[in-house]
Amino acid sequence: MSTNPATVAIRSAVRECLSSCSAGDTVLVAVSGGADSLALAAALVPESKNLLINLVGVTIDHQLQKSSSEQATKVLAQLSELGISQTEVIKVDVELVDGLEASARRARYAALDAVAEKLNAKLIFLGHTLNDQAESVLLGLARGSGARSLSGMARCTGKYCRPLLGISRSETLAACDENNLSPWVDPHNSDSQFARVRVRTVALPTLEKSIGPGITEALARSADLLRDDADALDAWANQVATSLDLADLDISQLADLPKAVRTRLLRKAIYAAGAPIGSITADHVASVEAFVTSWHGQGACSLPGGVKVSRISGRLSLLSR
Repeated sequence: MSTNPATVAIRSAVRECLSSCSAGDTVLVAVSGGADSLALAAALVPESKNLLINLVGVTIDHQLQKSSSEQATKVLAQLSELGISQTEVIKVDVELVDGLEASARRARYAALDAVAEKLNAKLIFLGHTLNDQAESVLLGLARGSGARSLSGMARCTGKYCRPLLGISRSETLAACDENNLSPWVDPHNSDSQFARVRVRTVALPTLEKSIGPGITEALARSADLLRDDADALDAWANQVATSLDLADLDISQLADLPKAVRTRLLRKAIYAAGAPIGSITADHVASVEAFVTSWHGQGACSLPGGVKVSRISGRLSLLSR
C-alpha cells in the first residue's frame, strides 16, 4: 500500500466510486496519457484488483494530430506497465459541428458509450480534476449560464464516474511522479485558440494573483453548492410536470410558480413538443415566458425543431411541426 500522499488521496477517491461494484464487474478507464488519466489508471489497478473487478483501459484516437496513432501506442505501453492487460484503442472521426472541443467531446463520449455497451461495463472512469471543474464554472460564468451549467460536472452521471473532482492537477502530477509515470502533454492544452486553455493559463492565474489564493477551490466548491440547488429545482419542476399537459398549460398555474421552477417547466415543455435536445437557449425560454409574465398580445413564437408556442384564451399552447 503506497504511503505517498497524492497516491493515497487518489486511491481513496477511486475506492469510494468502486464501492457500487461487485466482484466480476467490468469497469473502463479512459486514458489519454496525460497526468490526470494516468494517475487515475494507476490508482484503479490495485483498487480494482482488491475487489476482483475487471479493469479495461481505453484510449480514444481523435485523429486530430499527425502523431495521434503513435500517442495511442504509447498509452497502450503505459497501461501494460501499470498492469492493465485488457485495452481498447478506438479511432473516431470528429465531425466539426460546434467547435473543435465540443465536437471532439461528442465523438469521444459516443465511442466510450459504444465500448461500454460492447463489454457490458458497469462504470466508465474519467480523469477530470478539481481544476477542470473550476475552469468549467468560469467558462459558464463568462457565457452567462444558469445554475445547471455553473454546477459543472457531477461526480457520477449514469455510467460515468469522475472520482478526481476533489483532486487538484498538482496532485495528479505528484502521483505520476510517485509512481514513476511519464505523462504526455497534449499540444491542444497549450493552444490559446481554445477558451478553456485561456482560462487555465491566463484567467485563473490572474484571479489568483489579484484576489488571492484559493480561487480554484472556491469555484469548485460553488459548483457543488449550485448542483444541489439545481437538483432540487429540477425535482420540483419534474413533480409539477407530472400533473400537467405540457402541450397545453394554464397561464395562471405557471404564473404562481417561482421563476426558477417555471423556466425549467417551460424548457421541459418545449423539448416535449419536439425541439432538438440542446437547441433551446435562455433567450428562447425568455420569449416563451413573456407569454406568462409580460403579455401584451404578441403573436406566436417559433422555436427550433418547428415548435410554435402561442397564448390562447389564458393557456400556453405548444405545437410541433
